[in-house]
Amino acid sequence: MASIDDRGRGHGTTGQKAVFLDRDGVINEVLTKRVKFVNHPEDLFLLRGVPEAVRQFNEAGWKVFIVTNQGGVGLGFMSEMDLETIHEALLGKLEKYGAHVDDIAYCSHRPDAGCRCRKPEAGMIIDLARRHDISLQDSYMVGDRVPDILAGQKAGTHTVFISSSENKTLDADYRFDSLLAFSSWLTERNCQQ
Repeated sequence: MASIDDRGRGHGTTGQKAVFLDRDGVINEVLTKRVKFVNHPEDLFLLRGVPEAVRQFNEAGWKVFIVTNQGGVGLGFMSEMDLETIHEALLGKLEKYGAHVDDIAYCSHRPDAGCRCRKPEAGMIIDLARRHDISLQDSYMVGDRVPDILAGQKAGTHTVFISSSENKTLDADYRFDSLLAFSSWLTERNCQQ
């Protein structure tokens, strides 16, 4: 597992609140007519409303992290340097809208590697929480696939399933049609508390 920000901090239950976001299918397009997989920066297309959603989280004081399985590195479809370039492009696109991500963690192992970081395991979430002093019980894991929800459950976060279809997933705590719908709900709820 690797991260673009390796500053160490302790983890505690009194830490900050965070939103952990899956990347492909939550932040950017994947398996669409325009792009199959994101193996190069030119394959990166943000989903509608994502910059606004991330900015809402930022303005409401939530830490924002991306936790993403990137088995394409382990399978040889791209290098770690390619992946870093893609993440730099992603951060640049968000910055144009006044939005920022606090850290990105990724698992570059092959899907069959059996590592502790690849979702549905919770290693990436737990490591980020320790480094950034995040209270997992007050945080959310947001994803569009079952492994994302399982990782959030194993880490002890609330879980949010993002899907515009009628398909249901495992017992996620919440379900929204888009990241923007979730960020609007969360920031409104946060203001009322």
